[in-house]
Amino acid sequence: MRYFLKLAYNGANYHGWQSQPNAVSVQECIEKALSTILREPISIIGAGRTDAGVNAAVMYAHFDVSEPLKDMLTLVMRLNSILGKDIAIYDVLPVRADAHARFDAVSRTYKYFVHTEKSPFLYPFSWKSTCRLDFELMNEAAELLKNYRDFTSFSKLHTDVATNNCKITYARWEQEGEQWVFTITADRFLRNMVRAIVGTLVDVGRGKLTIEQFCEVIEKKDRCSAGTSMPGNALFLWNVKYTYID
Repeated sequence: MRYFLKLAYNGANYHGWQSQPNAVSVQECIEKALSTILREPISIIGAGRTDAGVNAAVMYAHFDVSEPLKDMLTLVMRLNSILGKDIAIYDVLPVRADAHARFDAVSRTYKYFVHTEKSPFLYPFSWKSTCRLDFELMNEAAELLKNYRDFTSFSKLHTDVATNNCKITYARWEQEGEQWVFTITADRFLRNMVRAIVGTLVDVGRGKLTIEQFCEVIEKKDRCSAGTSMPGNALFLWNVKYTYID
Protein backbone atom coordinates (compact mmCIF):
# COMPACT_ATOMS: atom_id res chain seq x y z
CA MET A 1 0.00 0.00 0.00
CA ARG A 2 1.29 3.47 -0.91
CA TYR A 3 0.57 6.70 0.92
CA PHE A 4 1.46 10.38 0.56
CA LEU A 5 2.53 12.49 3.50
CA LYS A 6 1.68 16.20 3.43
CA LEU A 7 4.08 18.05 5.72
CA ALA A 8 6.00 21.24 6.48
CA TYR A 9 9.28 22.03 8.17
CA ASN A 10 11.59 24.73 9.41
CA GLY A 11 14.91 23.80 7.83
CA ALA A 12 17.19 25.66 10.23
CA ASN A 13 18.30 22.58 12.17
CA TYR A 14 18.61 20.23 9.19
CA HIS A 15 21.21 19.64 6.51
CA GLY A 16 18.52 19.67 3.86
CA TRP A 17 15.75 17.22 3.02
CA GLN A 18 17.76 14.24 1.78
CA SER A 19 19.32 11.65 4.08
CA GLN A 20 23.11 11.70 4.11
CA PRO A 21 25.97 10.38 6.25
CA ASN A 22 27.02 12.36 9.32
CA ALA A 23 24.29 15.00 9.03
CA VAL A 24 20.70 15.27 10.29
CA SER A 25 18.08 15.53 7.53
CA VAL A 26 14.30 15.95 7.46
CA GLN A 27 13.89 12.72 5.50
CA GLU A 28 15.85 10.72 8.05
CA CYS A 29 13.83 12.03 11.00
CA ILE A 30 10.49 11.21 9.37
CA GLU A 31 11.65 7.75 8.30
CA LYS A 32 12.73 6.95 11.87
CA ALA A 33 9.39 8.13 13.26
CA LEU A 34 7.37 6.14 10.72
CA SER A 35 9.47 3.01 11.25
CA THR A 36 8.99 3.27 15.01
CA ILE A 37 5.22 3.66 14.83
CA LEU A 38 4.55 1.16 12.04
CA ARG A 39 7.10 -1.35 13.36
CA GLU A 40 8.72 -1.99 10.00
CA PRO A 41 11.50 -0.27 8.02
CA ILE A 42 10.00 2.66 6.11
CA SER A 43 11.68 4.70 3.40
CA ILE A 44 10.16 7.88 2.00
CA ILE A 45 10.69 9.76 -1.27
CA GLY A 46 10.05 13.50 -1.30
CA ALA A 47 8.75 15.81 -4.00
CA GLY A 48 12.10 17.59 -4.00
CA ARG A 49 15.43 17.94 -2.24
CA THR A 50 15.64 21.25 -0.41
CA ASP A 51 19.13 22.41 0.58
CA ALA A 52 20.47 22.97 4.09
CA GLY A 53 18.48 25.59 5.97
CA VAL A 54 15.71 25.86 3.37
CA ASN A 55 12.12 25.64 4.64
CA ALA A 56 8.97 24.01 3.29
CA ALA A 57 5.48 25.38 3.82
CA VAL A 58 4.20 22.35 1.89
CA MET A 59 6.14 19.21 1.01
CA TYR A 60 4.84 15.84 -0.12
CA ALA A 61 6.55 12.47 0.25
CA HIS A 62 5.40 8.92 -0.45
CA PHE A 63 6.02 5.68 1.40
CA ASP A 64 4.95 2.04 1.16
CA VAL A 65 3.68 -0.13 3.98
CA SER A 66 2.93 -3.86 4.01
CA GLU A 67 -0.60 -3.58 5.43
CA PRO A 68 -3.29 -0.92 4.83
CA LEU A 69 -3.37 1.85 7.44
CA LYS A 70 -6.58 1.78 9.48
CA ASP A 71 -6.46 5.10 11.33
CA MET A 72 -4.53 7.80 9.49
CA LEU A 73 -5.65 10.59 11.83
CA THR A 74 -4.06 8.75 14.75
CA LEU A 75 -0.92 8.18 12.69
CA VAL A 76 -0.67 11.93 12.04
CA MET A 77 -1.04 12.64 15.76
CA ARG A 78 1.57 10.05 16.73
CA LEU A 79 4.06 11.28 14.13
CA ASN A 80 3.68 14.86 15.35
CA SER A 81 4.21 13.75 18.95
CA ILE A 82 7.52 12.04 18.02
CA LEU A 83 8.92 14.60 15.59
CA GLY A 84 10.47 17.82 16.79
CA LYS A 85 8.65 21.15 16.87
CA ASP A 86 10.18 22.11 13.54
CA ILE A 87 8.50 19.33 11.49
CA ALA A 88 4.70 19.09 11.13
CA ILE A 89 2.74 16.30 9.46
CA TYR A 90 -0.57 17.60 8.10
CA ASP A 91 -2.09 14.56 6.43
CA VAL A 92 -1.60 10.97 5.28
CA LEU A 93 -3.30 10.28 1.96
CA PRO A 94 -3.91 6.89 0.30
CA VAL A 95 -2.80 6.91 -3.36
CA ARG A 96 -2.52 4.42 -6.19
CA ALA A 97 0.38 1.95 -6.07
CA ASP A 98 2.41 3.70 -8.77
CA ALA A 99 1.92 7.28 -7.50
CA HIS A 100 5.25 9.08 -7.11
CA ALA A 101 5.81 12.19 -5.00
CA ARG A 102 8.69 13.41 -7.15
CA PHE A 103 7.92 12.34 -10.71
CA ASP A 104 4.15 12.97 -10.60
CA ALA A 105 4.46 16.58 -9.48
CA VAL A 106 3.27 18.85 -12.31
CA SER A 107 4.60 22.05 -10.74
CA ARG A 108 6.47 23.38 -7.75
CA THR A 109 6.33 26.88 -6.29
CA TYR A 110 9.00 28.58 -4.19
CA LYS A 111 8.89 31.90 -2.37
CA TYR A 112 11.83 34.04 -1.27
CA PHE A 113 11.24 36.73 1.37
CA VAL A 114 13.12 40.05 1.49
CA HIS A 115 12.81 43.12 3.70
CA THR A 116 14.56 46.47 3.38
CA GLU A 117 14.01 47.92 6.85
CA LYS A 118 15.39 46.29 9.99
CA SER A 119 12.76 44.25 11.84
CA PRO A 120 13.19 41.92 14.82
CA PHE A 121 10.06 40.01 13.78
CA LEU A 122 10.90 39.05 10.21
CA TYR A 123 14.29 37.45 10.88
CA PRO A 124 15.20 34.61 10.32
CA PHE A 125 12.60 33.87 7.64
CA SER A 126 13.36 36.94 5.56
CA TRP A 127 16.58 38.36 4.10
CA LYS A 128 17.48 41.95 5.01
CA SER A 129 18.79 43.99 2.07
CA THR A 130 21.40 46.56 3.06
CA CYS A 131 20.70 48.77 0.03
CA ARG A 132 17.73 50.03 -1.95
CA LEU A 133 16.51 47.62 -4.63
CA ASP A 134 14.67 48.48 -7.85
CA PHE A 135 11.93 45.85 -7.74
CA GLU A 136 10.31 47.14 -10.92
CA LEU A 137 13.52 46.46 -12.83
CA MET A 138 13.89 43.11 -11.06
CA ASN A 139 10.40 42.18 -12.29
CA GLU A 140 11.39 43.07 -15.86
CA ALA A 141 14.27 40.62 -15.55
CA ALA A 142 12.15 37.98 -13.80
CA GLU A 143 9.58 38.06 -16.61
CA LEU A 144 12.31 37.13 -19.11
CA LEU A 145 13.02 33.87 -17.27
CA LYS A 146 9.93 32.41 -18.98
CA ASN A 147 11.65 32.80 -22.35
CA TYR A 148 14.39 30.30 -21.49
CA ARG A 149 14.60 26.55 -20.86
CA ASP A 150 18.26 25.83 -20.04
CA PHE A 151 19.16 27.15 -16.60
CA THR A 152 22.68 25.76 -16.25
CA SER A 153 23.85 29.21 -15.09
CA PHE A 154 21.67 28.86 -11.99
CA SER A 155 22.46 25.23 -11.17
CA LYS A 156 24.84 23.90 -8.57
CA LEU A 157 27.87 22.38 -10.28
CA HIS A 158 28.42 18.61 -10.67
CA THR A 159 24.84 17.49 -10.03
CA ASP A 160 23.58 14.12 -11.26
CA VAL A 161 20.68 15.29 -13.45
CA ALA A 162 20.04 14.30 -17.06
CA THR A 163 19.06 17.83 -18.15
CA ASN A 164 19.18 21.41 -16.89
CA ASN A 165 15.99 22.30 -18.76
CA CYS A 166 13.06 23.67 -16.78
CA LYS A 167 9.84 25.39 -17.77
CA ILE A 168 9.20 28.48 -15.62
CA THR A 169 5.56 29.57 -15.77
CA TYR A 170 5.55 32.34 -13.15
CA ALA A 171 8.23 34.61 -11.68
CA ARG A 172 7.39 37.88 -9.96
CA TRP A 173 8.22 40.14 -7.00
CA GLU A 174 5.28 41.53 -5.02
CA GLN A 175 5.15 43.69 -1.92
CA GLU A 176 3.39 42.17 1.06
CA GLY A 177 3.40 44.50 4.05
CA GLU A 178 6.99 45.13 5.11
CA GLN A 179 8.35 42.50 2.75
CA TRP A 180 8.96 41.89 -0.91
CA VAL A 181 8.21 38.32 -1.91
CA PHE A 182 9.58 36.58 -4.99
CA THR A 183 7.30 33.79 -6.20
CA ILE A 184 8.47 31.37 -8.86
CA THR A 185 6.69 28.35 -10.31
CA ALA A 186 8.14 25.72 -12.66
CA ASP A 187 7.72 22.12 -13.65
CA ARG A 188 11.03 21.32 -11.93
CA PHE A 189 13.97 23.09 -10.30
CA LEU A 190 17.70 22.44 -10.29
CA ARG A 191 19.85 22.28 -7.16
CA ASN A 192 20.39 25.80 -5.80
CA MET A 193 18.42 27.26 -8.74
CA VAL A 194 16.02 29.59 -6.91
CA ARG A 195 18.69 31.00 -4.61
CA ALA A 196 20.96 31.68 -7.60
CA ILE A 197 18.14 33.32 -9.56
CA VAL A 198 17.27 35.56 -6.61
CA GLY A 199 20.93 36.50 -6.12
CA THR A 200 21.21 37.48 -9.78
CA LEU A 201 17.94 39.44 -9.68
CA VAL A 202 19.26 41.30 -6.62
CA ASP A 203 22.31 42.27 -8.70
CA VAL A 204 19.86 43.73 -11.24
CA GLY A 205 18.03 45.58 -8.47
CA ARG A 206 21.31 47.01 -7.16
CA GLY A 207 22.29 48.24 -10.59
CA LYS A 208 25.19 45.79 -10.93
CA LEU A 209 23.56 44.09 -13.94
CA THR A 210 21.46 45.48 -16.77
CA ILE A 211 18.52 43.57 -18.22
CA GLU A 212 20.67 42.69 -21.23
CA GLN A 213 23.46 41.42 -18.98
CA PHE A 214 20.93 39.35 -17.01
CA CYS A 215 19.94 37.62 -20.26
CA GLU A 216 23.61 37.11 -21.11
CA VAL A 217 24.12 35.36 -17.77
CA ILE A 218 21.44 32.81 -18.66
CA GLU A 219 22.72 32.36 -22.20
CA LYS A 220 26.31 31.72 -21.08
CA LYS A 221 25.18 28.54 -19.29
CA ASP A 222 27.96 29.10 -16.76
CA ARG A 223 27.29 29.18 -12.99
CA CYS A 224 30.28 31.46 -12.45
CA SER A 225 28.58 34.21 -14.46
CA ALA A 226 25.49 34.34 -12.22
CA GLY A 227 25.03 36.10 -8.89
CA THR A 228 25.72 34.89 -5.38
CA SER A 229 23.52 32.14 -3.98
CA MET A 230 21.20 33.73 -1.42
CA PRO A 231 20.89 32.45 2.17
CA GLY A 232 18.55 29.47 2.51
CA ASN A 233 16.71 30.68 5.61
CA ALA A 234 14.47 33.05 3.61
CA LEU A 235 13.52 30.43 1.00
CA PHE A 236 10.40 28.30 1.21
CA LEU A 237 9.11 25.46 -0.92
CA TRP A 238 5.60 26.88 -0.98
CA ASN A 239 3.52 24.34 -2.83
CA VAL A 240 3.62 21.19 -4.97
CA LYS A 241 0.82 20.38 -7.41
CA TYR A 242 -0.46 16.96 -8.52
CA THR A 243 -3.32 16.13 -10.86
CA TYR A 244 -4.85 13.77 -8.30
CA ILE A 245 -4.52 15.88 -5.11
CA ASP A 246 -6.58 19.03 -4.51
